[in-house]
Amino acid sequence: MKNLTKLFSASVMALTLLVATGCASTNKHEGTGEYVDDSVITTKVKAMLFDEPNLRSGQINVETFKGVVQLSGFVGTQADINKAVAIARTVKGVESVKNDMRLK
Repeated sequence: MKNLTKLFSASVMALTLLVATGCASTNKHEGTGEYVDDSVITTKVKAMLFDEPNLRSGQINVETFKGVVQLSGFVGTQADINKAVAIARTVKGVESVKNDMRLK
């Protein structure tokens, strides 16, 4: 009976370690928690861009990976690009902003 208990405990421990390492992040892949955090950041940036009356936010794409926000799309002026980047930088959790927006 003791051997069965030890075997069960060892199995549970091994399974726990496998699950924990499966959810860990790597350089190119996010862990589960990071994915959720990045989704929240993306949503907040999109909402703030949408609330800005002078920006056509529907033409600005927002993606986030490990806290780095990438803005892409087409805007009318350099001032629009600067405004979008400034807005993205104000969101909590943003590590940096990569600007790939282009002028029409």
